[in-house]
Amino acid sequence: MMLDHLSSNIAWLKSINAANFEQRALELFRHQYKNTILYRDYCNHLNRKPENVHTIAEIPFLPISFFKSHKVLAQGRSGQLLFESSGTTGMTPSRHYIAQPGYYETAFRKGFHDFYGAPEDYIILGLLPSYLERKHSSLVYMVQDLIQSSAHPLGGFYLNEWEQIAAILQQAQDRKIFLIGVTFALLDFAETFPMDLSRHIVMETGGMKGRREEWTRMEVHAYLGRQWNLDAVHSEYGMSEMLSQAYSKGKGVFHCTATMKILLRDENDPLENYFTGSGCVNVIDLANIDSCAFIATEDIGKVAADGSFEILGRRDTAALRGCSLMVI
Repeated sequence: MMLDHLSSNIAWLKSINAANFEQRALELFRHQYKNTILYRDYCNHLNRKPENVHTIAEIPFLPISFFKSHKVLAQGRSGQLLFESSGTTGMTPSRHYIAQPGYYETAFRKGFHDFYGAPEDYIILGLLPSYLERKHSSLVYMVQDLIQSSAHPLGGFYLNEWEQIAAILQQAQDRKIFLIGVTFALLDFAETFPMDLSRHIVMETGGMKGRREEWTRMEVHAYLGRQWNLDAVHSEYGMSEMLSQAYSKGKGVFHCTATMKILLRDENDPLENYFTGSGCVNVIDLANIDSCAFIATEDIGKVAADGSFEILGRRDTAALRGCSLMVI
């Protein structure tokens, strides 16, 4: 299949499922080898060309650091959007140029619907102060779209209007609330406003940003659970270099949306990829059509036989990033 037209590519994305995922991944690998010159040069350097790649475990994964030093974009494409990593002050951010925002929108809309249902079923509140304070956040773009789809007058982004948020959370009766927030802001809010949120969903996106002493994810979830009477705290795994997400409905165990899959690699051999166990995290993101769908991250993870995964931390040599500072 040729991946050259927006409408057919969106149909291609929507058709992805567990049964055809490997076939779709190999199709996209061949397409990106042909069209993303930087990725083709990297594959050639490793002597991994389409004629000797027959399974997804044989596909080369581009080191995520290339998004800091190069423009990772297919030839003939121009970036309509730019997403940047949060990082910390003084660090070089990753830059992800998006030629077709429709691919991102298709992926996160379908992913949210598959995991949580229609946005219209919720009042969606975004507590993302550090992301709203800077430009080019893929997370803000996604949450803004979900808020607009929800179309509830109380939905929206909030900075430090904690009394207003607390009133919404305590008084809303017509719909379930979906509160998505950066970790340090959720902790600050929960400390000031303990309450019963057992009928709602709270999702943390990671990120302490030097605002608080570092906590593990388990400590964060336990504290929010006590303060807000929650059986589980949800989480989102995503990054500026990706257009697909994974979600956890508790205990830090993530499940990929349909366009995403996690593989592992040996830290000492980037071509040794495997499907279960522990190791460095490789992401296949089939929504990343015009960039690179095969990314070698700096996260350390554990993948179970059913494809679910946990993030255990970061490689020691990796730069700290805003969304990945917590260790389970």
